[in-house]
Amino acid sequence: MGVIPAAGWVIRTADVGDVDLIREFGETHIRPHYAPLIGTRAADSQVTRWWNEEQIAAAVSDGRIVVADAGGLVVAVAQRGWNGADHVLYKLYVAPGNRGQGLGPWLIDSIVRQLPPDARRLCVEHFASNARAGAFYEREGFAVERVEPHPDDSALDVVWRARDIAQGERGPL
Repeated sequence: MGVIPAAGWVIRTADVGDVDLIREFGETHIRPHYAPLIGTRAADSQVTRWWNEEQIAAAVSDGRIVVADAGGLVVAVAQRGWNGADHVLYKLYVAPGNRGQGLGPWLIDSIVRQLPPDARRLCVEHFASNARAGAFYEREGFAVERVEPHPDDSALDVVWRARDIAQGERGPL
């Protein structure tokens, strides 16, 4: 997909050889990120449910995961999918030591370039308690469309956002 020479990252569609690296990324970074926001139990559930071999292997096989590779290490992951007819960015995680360097927007761009020509918007969801994600998506042009309340814990409310995709944003992979 592309090289970001100043940072030494290669942004590319994940392949079958990346499944274990992506799972390890999830094991290493997701629990400590989410535990302070949504609690240990819910953070464990995120890893168990969304970063397991079956889920990751299926998404990789479908070409729906993009990684940032730094010398053979996965330092960021983005995954796309669908919610009904909407194209959704379901994962966008950057390792703590690589945050704040512009990698997130590069990953979004890579996901947008994978969308079909008729895609007019990209959606994203995040926990309401994840203010950092909310601020990032706001800066990237994703406007709040709705909030799905969790029945027991408002930290687990899901915020849905969307951004229109301009024709010029899509290009060859």
